[in-house]
Amino acid sequence: MTAPGDLPQDARARLVVPLALTRLGLLAERMARCFWPLWTILFLAVAALALGLHETAPVEAVWVGSVAAVAGAAVALARGLWRFRWPTRAEAIDRLDRSLPGRPLAALADRQAIGAGDRGSEAVWRAHVRRMAERAAVARPVRPDLRLAERDPFALRYVALTALAVALLFGSLWRVSSVGGIMPGGAGAGVAAGPSWEGWIEPPAYTGKPSLYLNDIAARSIEVPEGSRVTLRLYGEVGALAVAETVSGRTGVPDSATEPAQEFEVAVSGEIEIDGPGGRAWSVTALPDAPPTIRPEGEVERAAGGQMRRGFTATDDYGVIAGRAEIALDLPAVDRRHGLAVDPEPREAIVLDLPMPISGDRTGFTEALVEDLSTHPFANLPVTITLTVEDGAGQSGSAAPEAVVLPGRRFFDPLAAAVIEMRRDLLWNRDNLRRVVQVLRAVTHRPEGFVRDSGAYLQLRVAIRRMEAAMNAGGFTPEARDEMAGVLWDIAVRLEEGDLADALERLRRAQDRLSEAMRNGASREEIAELMQELSEAMQDYMRQLAEQGERQEGQQSAENMQEITGDQLQQMLDEIERLMQEGRMAEAQALLDQLMRMMENLQVTQGPGGQPSPGQQAMEGLGETLREQQELSDDSFRELQEQFGRNGQPQQGQQGQSGQGQEGQQLGQEGSGGQQGLGRGQGEDRRLGQGEGGDLEGSLAERQEALRRELERQRRNLPGAGTEEGEAAREALDRAGRAMERAEQALRERNLGQALDDQAEAMDALREGMRNLGEALAEQRRQEGQQGEAFGQGDPSARRDPLGRNIGNAGRIGTDENLLQGDDVYRRAEELLDEIRRRSGDQSRPRLELDYLQRLLDRF
Repeated sequence: MTAPGDLPQDARARLVVPLALTRLGLLAERMARCFWPLWTILFLAVAALALGLHETAPVEAVWVGSVAAVAGAAVALARGLWRFRWPTRAEAIDRLDRSLPGRPLAALADRQAIGAGDRGSEAVWRAHVRRMAERAAVARPVRPDLRLAERDPFALRYVALTALAVALLFGSLWRVSSVGGIMPGGAGAGVAAGPSWEGWIEPPAYTGKPSLYLNDIAARSIEVPEGSRVTLRLYGEVGALAVAETVSGRTGVPDSATEPAQEFEVAVSGEIEIDGPGGRAWSVTALPDAPPTIRPEGEVERAAGGQMRRGFTATDDYGVIAGRAEIALDLPAVDRRHGLAVDPEPREAIVLDLPMPISGDRTGFTEALVEDLSTHPFANLPVTITLTVEDGAGQSGSAAPEAVVLPGRRFFDPLAAAVIEMRRDLLWNRDNLRRVVQVLRAVTHRPEGFVRDSGAYLQLRVAIRRMEAAMNAGGFTPEARDEMAGVLWDIAVRLEEGDLADALERLRRAQDRLSEAMRNGASREEIAELMQELSEAMQDYMRQLAEQGERQEGQQSAENMQEITGDQLQQMLDEIERLMQEGRMAEAQALLDQLMRMMENLQVTQGPGGQPSPGQQAMEGLGETLREQQELSDDSFRELQEQFGRNGQPQQGQQGQSGQGQEGQQLGQEGSGGQQGLGRGQGEDRRLGQGEGGDLEGSLAERQEALRRELERQRRNLPGAGTEEGEAAREALDRAGRAMERAEQALRERNLGQALDDQAEAMDALREGMRNLGEALAEQRRQEGQQGEAFGQGDPSARRDPLGRNIGNAGRIGTDENLLQGDDVYRRAEELLDEIRRRSGDQSRPRLELDYLQRLLDRF
């Protein structure tokens, strides 16, 4: 056997490059392991010198650090040289061979020792050598192992590298040359070489401008901000160089003009001169820092709910850092009558921080201060608003005081407005306590027909008795006053907004508030807010009428009914708003009264004779199937959550009590009171959920199978055959059936995630089929000359509520159409989610509806 290094000539030719690179890797690996302490010390030393630590630290510390650095570098170098071994070619071959399977390089260097004369043995050897040559042909250089974590557990090499990077970014390598002055013989060497100097000008940090290195500035003139700090270092024999300057404002030539280290600030424009060999001179212009400015933008606006919005524009040459708005009572402008006739109690001005841009340039920006001060004693009183901003130099600039009426919430209910006025008088001065009690007793003397909310009335009477007790005891403290002011505010809000569940009463309240706003000259924002409240109250009333009409199905007739559409009602609302904005309050009030009479006289009917048509039956059947499919999907989703519930373990033994029957009841009532689908859904849910063994997946699969069979029956009996829309509806229902079949199979296989996807596809196809069926029925009515636009006439599948919206199946207000059609589907989806959040926060809604909305939010 030969040595491993004696490779054949052809093998050596193929392995020249891999061997060379592997050997270089060995060299880098050994150098890193042997000399990493040396370059760590060198990096730290260079970083300290480039950052100028030797110029600011005490001389003793600099000497100790220098000796330690030199000694440490010498020890590290000696230790590295002693441990370093140059990598040989044999070592490179061995490392490369170890990286290959079967060590082919060693095999190629071997010679046959046994059976050299045997032809069979030689053939086997040649085959072995050929295989080893094929493996060696694909040899790749071995990567060096440069990891030093075991040798450097504290990562000192990274600390040194980071320090060097910081020094290169924020320091100067020129400072390294100044270390000679502290070395033995350094001063003499400096004198022999001649004196030298260094200088910097550092502008104030708030300006954001870079430092200037005077040695690199060849220009004669320099412009710097006021307050810039000049740092000069003189090297060589003391007195060889001197500094003359007129920028600091100092008079005469100071005694320290020849000191090696000098610092001063640029206060005025002037000259800086370094007198001596190699000296320079500059003409320095001090740029003054202008104070910031601020000005109001537009008028003070009253946003919805009484919020104040004050726009402003602020500017500064280097940037505004802060601002505030000071709001003080404008006592001369106050109408000093009634409760305001007495002098007010002293109150501090309101101080609000102005909003600043989070990012971007602050040298010039426009923002708006938005604050709700409705509960403050200054609300709806004359005030002065003073805007002030401040820059980095501590300078401030203010706008002229602006006299305005501080925006606050306005109350249009007469009793609520009276309570708020008494609250204002109480906060104005505690001496108004007796008057406040008398007025409140007077306005609540006969509440019948005047105070609608009995709960608010009782709260108000309790508050009156508490104030009387405090008045008789003579101890109405500021704390008690503030507490009572909060109570009166809550009562006024309750009186204004009400806590009514009846839709008609809410509609009447919205009308009363809007009428009061007309008489009191409300702003555009308040008109828009009240119109929105009226529109929402009308929608709630329409929903209540629709549900009532469904419960009384077949008991009313559509004969002699006057037709009214949602477009017409919306036109009336728009016309009322337009008349109010134009100031034609009498006409707007008359139109509002007419609208209210129409709303109170509305009735909802199911159709002539109360007998549903085949189209209605088909739409109602599909709607019922869709609701049951949605219920089944919710149950599947709940079961999936239970499987991966607490600690990631499936929740067993609770399937029979998973609340499916209750969920079915909630979904049935969410429709609009249709009871047929509810009864069947609950019954099936209850029976299947209590099956033997509690196999919930099995029960879900059986429910899915039943739904699929029912959908197939409905598809066979679907009207509209022969029309394009009818065929499209059948095709969509066929897709829904196939998706239900896949969902059924996934449920049987306990694959709930796949089942949910298939169920969602089935519901989408069902909605598309219902939409196509509706179009087919509408086309059929047009061909028969039936308009069907009046509420309660024609095919009930196309019924509309008084606002022109489609009545869903079983009388439910809403639609099963795809609401995300159009270009901006993401915006529409966000609007729907915001509406769900808004309704879930309305505590006046039924508990079942709130629970359903909360489940929707939890799911999405």
